[in-house]
Amino acid sequence: MFARTERLLLRPGWIEDASEVHTGMDDEAIAKNLARVPWPYGMDDARAFLSLPRDAAEPSFLISLRTGGAPRVIGGVGISELDGDLNLGYWIARPYWGLGFATEAAGAVLRIARAMALPPLVASHMVDNPASGRVLRKIGFRPTGRIVKRFSLARGEEVAMVEYAESDEDVCIQDNRCAFAAQDGTDPRRAIRLMAA
Repeated sequence: MFARTERLLLRPGWIEDASEVHTGMDDEAIAKNLARVPWPYGMDDARAFLSLPRDAAEPSFLISLRTGGAPRVIGGVGISELDGDLNLGYWIARPYWGLGFATEAAGAVLRIARAMALPPLVASHMVDNPASGRVLRKIGFRPTGRIVKRFSLARGEEVAMVEYAESDEDVCIQDNRCAFAAQDGTDPRRAIRLMAA
């Protein structure tokens, strides 16, 4: 699956992208704000990330800046299962912070989730990373009021995280998914997995 925004191309990651992923992620300020990323982050970590199997119902993309030449990988964004929920996550390489790319890419993935009729998404950020919370609020997530502890591989310890969620009401208004689910009682994720198989 691919997606284009005004400035970005969202596309699957391939093993050939390992060098660009490594360059972007080889920054402690990024790794420490992602629960599943080790620090230090090496080329083998980038290759392992790009080799992970992907579920069609959990889209994952590299974020490329569309340029006059070859697009440059500037981050990643995707949906993954976390504690039984679908979790939105993203990262942006440091040279591209503060330019609205996380908001643009995460908003595009949120629209993809709605088009796929996925259940409402959740997200979280570490309490010492409020910039991520601003991104989530800009694309329509709301704080749940809960602070949870999750293990951070890069930090080597449990870290307090602020939880966010999409409102069921907003999702129903956007795509009528709630009416569909109520009528036949099926899990939209299962239907999507069957269509993708």
